Amino acid sequence: MASLTVRQLDDKLKRLLRLRAARHGRSMEDEVRVILRQAATETAREDLIGPPNPADEPQARPQVSAPTPPRQDVGAQPELRRPQVIADQRPRVLLIVGGGIAAYKSLDLIRRLQDRGIHVRCILTAAAQHFITPLAAGALCGEHVHTDLFDPRSEFDVGHIRLARDTDLIVVAPATADLMAKTAGGHADDLASAVLLATNRPILMAPAMNPLMWAARATKRNLAQLIADGVRIVGPNTGEMAERGEAGLGRMAEPLEIVTAAEPLLRAPGPLTGRRVLVTSGPTSEPIDPVRFIANRSSGKQGHAIATAAAAAGADVVLISGPVNLPDPPGMTVIKVETARQMLEAAEKALPVDVAIFAAAVADWRTERPSDSKIKKQQGQAPVLKLVENPDILSTIAHRKSGRPRLVIGFAAETDDVIANAQAKLAKKGSDWILANDVSPETGIMGGDSNTIHLVSAAGIEDWPPQTKDDVARRLVQRIVNELGKPSGSSKP
Repeated sequence: MASLTVRQLDDKLKRLLRLRAARHGRSMEDEVRVILRQAATETAREDLIGPPNPADEPQARPQVSAPTPPRQDVGAQPELRRPQVIADQRPRVLLIVGGGIAAYKSLDLIRRLQDRGIHVRCILTAAAQHFITPLAAGALCGEHVHTDLFDPRSEFDVGHIRLARDTDLIVVAPATADLMAKTAGGHADDLASAVLLATNRPILMAPAMNPLMWAARATKRNLAQLIADGVRIVGPNTGEMAERGEAGLGRMAEPLEIVTAAEPLLRAPGPLTGRRVLVTSGPTSEPIDPVRFIANRSSGKQGHAIATAAAAAGADVVLISGPVNLPDPPGMTVIKVETARQMLEAAEKALPVDVAIFAAAVADWRTERPSDSKIKKQQGQAPVLKLVENPDILSTIAHRKSGRPRLVIGFAAETDDVIANAQAKLAKKGSDWILANDVSPETGIMGGDSNTIHLVSAAGIEDWPPQTKDDVARRLVQRIVNELGKPSGSSKP
């Protein structure tokens, strides 16, 4: 009966009922029973003794400021007071806890999210319940913890669909190799995977697994598919594993790192909301032997600043970073690479995107055959290194016949003839804009915190004043917003 009643309610009333049920820690079905029981009890009392008679009440001193309510006729229906329902306006996160030793950190994560005014609901997989209990998670969340796809307390109104939609963000922490594989493959054989398949909300995953599992080809394929599907990734970090003597890349990001990555995804929509932006950053490192490599002085500061500004504007950002000494910016997917070929492969896998910004300083050459062992110094004899040209990432993406981003932006780091070289690069590479700068040693731009940009396009040259790299990033993002607002086919700055 309760199931039939709920299904016949309009959407607004259903939402109010869900809020009331959540506030009391009950399922919607139980809440309906409570409401019906209270209504039936009140009606029976009035049928037996009638409505209260004001004459039977003790006389009190009249209050001048309180008007006397109109007296009801005996037998008239009592006036029903409309309940005051206050909608919960807090951001909502659905936390899915996978089965791994890092699951214990999810309890701290719940508290960290709540400290920032975020309402948290929780799903525990069957494996997760071997590490933490629904009782512990429920005590922190303050409501029922969901564990079963076929739970009669919630599935009477298709609860897994409701869980997938009644949230602003889904966080999976820890995201085990199994959960990542299920999500990438579109499986839905338990509550967690069914919710992940049925949602139209952003998903943030915090992977956690053994380093060999993280490095496995299958996991790499699944990760690439998840990123292509728009799933955001935070971590993993490098550190000790649960297994004795095991250490490496695969440790789940710390709760505060996950919160930092989640907060931008819960912000109000920005001018780039719904847009996907690809940014490359930093240098590439081309090995000569296991010890030496070919690289450059790029710090990655400008590329990382651009990615951060795009994310702040609401974009879904994929940052492909070469080796840098910078923390990963929050609220985006970060892919770390070493070589130019790895960067090109990652960029192609990240497509389609609306905007591609190639800020990385990619090495033009690499050794044809890196040595497997360290090249020894020989007296009076220098080694001969045969160099071959690296792929041109900017040109490759800009000249795509299908799947080309609407806006392709490159950088030209020059030491002389800055404008002339940038104009030549614009024509040769096929990009829409080139951001040129003078990186001569005396400018301090390479590796520094400031930059002086000349925006070169088919429409002309725009000189920007010297400013911080963060300011350059914000100005560029505003230019991008303006450009995307124009009809397709126009590329004037």
